[in-house]
Amino acid sequence: MASVFSSIVKFLALFSFFNLCIASRTTPNSLVENDQNQLLKYHKGALLNGKISVNLIWYGKFKPSQRAIVADFITSLSPSTAAQSKPSVAAWWKMTEKYYHIASSSSLSLSLGKQILDNYSLGKSLSQTQILQLASKGEQSNAVNVVLTASDVAVDGFCVNRCGSHGSRSSGKNHKFAYIWVGNSQTQCPGYCAWPFHQPLYGPQSPPLVAPNNDVGLDGIIISLSGLLAGTATNPFGNGFYQGPSEAPLEAATACPGVYAKGAYPGYAGNLLVDPTTGASYNAHGANARKYLLPAIYDPSTSKCSTLL
Repeated sequence: MASVFSSIVKFLALFSFFNLCIASRTTPNSLVENDQNQLLKYHKGALLNGKISVNLIWYGKFKPSQRAIVADFITSLSPSTAAQSKPSVAAWWKMTEKYYHIASSSSLSLSLGKQILDNYSLGKSLSQTQILQLASKGEQSNAVNVVLTASDVAVDGFCVNRCGSHGSRSSGKNHKFAYIWVGNSQTQCPGYCAWPFHQPLYGPQSPPLVAPNNDVGLDGIIISLSGLLAGTATNPFGNGFYQGPSEAPLEAATACPGVYAKGAYPGYAGNLLVDPTTGASYNAHGANARKYLLPAIYDPSTSKCSTLL
């Protein structure tokens, strides 16, 4: 999407660490206040609804402790497993319900599905077509198949204009499944895909925050994955809620780049909670005493970015 905005607005977009809708779509490079004052347009398409399993396809080397970070996050999305401490991951996910009310859509219930381990079956340099091939290893209906690539895997567009992507694929007559891809940026571009847990590539060089799960790469994955899940729920097939051109839309989370709490501004994630023992910064509690940092969600009822804090 060609930028026609001011230089300060371009800078804001450096903190948009989520890709937009399908694999060929790239990260937006502009955002202005007028956009945030506009309701994300509903294009009359279906939202993701019903009981949906989130299947995790782990491509490359991931430690069991790393896999647990993501699995616990998915589990935390359900109100039935909501953390007792507040604010919770489930409360963050509940923000997406307003889109369902506007669309008069039935609700969505996510649960952790299968986990599939793949030991570099396609090598260490992947195209977006191969990402879709990997996503197809998951369930073909009532599913979101999430492909997570290890830190030593290069993916077309990764660290250049995206940290991940989401899309959908037909899986038979009248059936589609949604998929998401996110890469581990730990060794390739943590300043691009894992801010604020690493100093940014450009802009104010304030000290990085301590990652709540003590893993910059995986905590960066959670930031990207959570934003892409919100986009998948509200714009799963490219005709749901978004603003801008359909080939490079702003969605529920990408409309609020770099915002994690009130008081956020370029180079500052906002007024976050800090763990007194570890010094880690976070804004949501999850299952198994996890802590996470999750992005703001665009609130379609107020036309503003909404945060837990």
